[in-house]
Amino acid sequence: MRGLGELEVKVMDVLWSASGPLRVREVLERLDTPRPLAYTTVMTVLDNLHGKGWVRRNRAGRAYEYTASESRAEAGAKLLRDVLASSGDAERVLLHFARSATPEESDILRRALNRRGGRG
Repeated sequence: MRGLGELEVKVMDVLWSASGPLRVREVLERLDTPRPLAYTTVMTVLDNLHGKGWVRRNRAGRAYEYTASESRAEAGAKLLRDVLASSGDAERVLLHFARSATPEESDILRRALNRRGGRG
């Protein structure tokens, strides 16, 4: 899965925060950007995100409604796997990350490994 541009990330934040599908106008109204955006700009970004597989869209009358294809956590995990796969040495990358992790990140990893170890 390809990475996202700055505006694409903001659009995905809106979709991930939504409780249901959104139309272009609703995404536009919820975007927090330093300058006003055109409706067509947001429509183009959503179309690009659909083409990249980040969002699903369903016809609702004459418009589309958009939802994220997967949760923020699922998308993050997929990106992490892509980085590890492209590194050529996943073990070295993971070990480097573990050594450089913040105390909070280390706690998260420890809790996850403990939960995983408790399952058969």
